[in-house]
Amino acid sequence: MIGKLKGTVEEIGDDYVLVDVHGVCYVAFCSSRTLSRLGGVGEACVLFIETYVREDQLKLFGFLTVLEREWFNLLQSVQGVGAKVALAVLSTLSTSELANAIALQDKAVISRAPGVGPKVAMRMVLELKNKAPAFAGEAPNMGLKQEIGEGVAAAPVADAVSALTNLGYSRDQAANAVAAALKNGGEGGDSAKLIRLGLKELSR
Repeated sequence: MIGKLKGTVEEIGDDYVLVDVHGVCYVAFCSSRTLSRLGGVGEACVLFIETYVREDQLKLFGFLTVLEREWFNLLQSVQGVGAKVALAVLSTLSTSELANAIALQDKAVISRAPGVGPKVAMRMVLELKNKAPAFAGEAPNMGLKQEIGEGVAAAPVADAVSALTNLGYSRDQAANAVAAALKNGGEGGDSAKLIRLGLKELSR
């Protein structure tokens, strides 16, 4: 099994990169986000690899971080989600955006990915909501966001998120702002205070 490739970029295609490792070239399929962050041809690169072995094929999938690879595997634990759909999701959303969308049960954000319909997006948020925190990585305040998504957050918190969303901010932005407001002295405040502090966070 190949777990990591360290070499130079030989070629970048629409959905893959060719990595030259001491004269042996490996084809690794990647998300568009990963491909866009690789250097140009001839530059050094390091990819974490997930190896798929099937009766009729062997495929390598490449990721810039271990966290992205973990999400790739986690997404495929959902019924109806294969490697192609998992890469499409990771091409559309960063790992923190994905973690936030699942915590907030925001299937609309996930369904922006090509090939992900409303039913698959709904299965993702339902089946992964209890697994996502362990894979959240850089996504902060997952506990609070899950409370908001499940409708069990304190009334002032929920009201503040709703108010900011009504002002045109996404649920992700609103939840992040309210979470930051709570962290920076807004605990125990009413919804008006949280909205004010949240807007201050959003204006930074």
